[in-house]
Amino acid sequence: MREQTHSKHLMEVIKNASLLSGIAISDLDGFAVTKGPGSFTGLRIGMGTVKGLAAASGKPIVGISSLKCLATQSYVPTFSICPIIDARKGEVYWAFYRYEKGQLQQLCPEQVTPLGNVLTEIHEPCVFVGNGARLYQDDIRLKLGNSAHLAPESHSIIRGATVAFLSQIRFGKRNIGDTGDLAPCYIRQSDAEINLAKKSHR
Repeated sequence: MREQTHSKHLMEVIKNASLLSGIAISDLDGFAVTKGPGSFTGLRIGMGTVKGLAAASGKPIVGISSLKCLATQSYVPTFSICPIIDARKGEVYWAFYRYEKGQLQQLCPEQVTPLGNVLTEIHEPCVFVGNGARLYQDDIRLKLGNSAHLAPESHSIIRGATVAFLSQIRFGKRNIGDTGDLAPCYIRQSDAEINLAKKSHR
């Protein structure tokens, strides 16, 4: 029901935000949306809605990594940062980041694995952020002890302001790409894709 409500009311929320701000959709210079990883349904709804607005208005759009958003919200100049998003089925989406000379650098590809795979890669103090970090905080602290630092809970919710900030950097560098090529970053296959692949091999 929540997913249906999200899809049903999203355009109304956007309309109300436009009215309250006094800024029409046509007045915007571009659009930004989180491209994942995350909930398959949520990503499809968000991406589809924003791509529709961009196409109708003729404005550019950029997709921003959910993990990069979380890392950006957890500015720590001396530690590595590990955003973790619950992927269910005993797995998490994650990557490592670090600030170098004031710039956030991604240290490894975004991936989905069991939490244990993440923790075995950590040999120094690290800040954990994201709903997966909150969900598995006891396991993280048990494994890493004092090397584990959990970001405040408020940092684990992706903020629209963070998406806007990161998109401004992309727009400023003209690092936009083709709107038609923009797609959600699922990392792993959906259940529907897995089931279809199984059927095709029977």
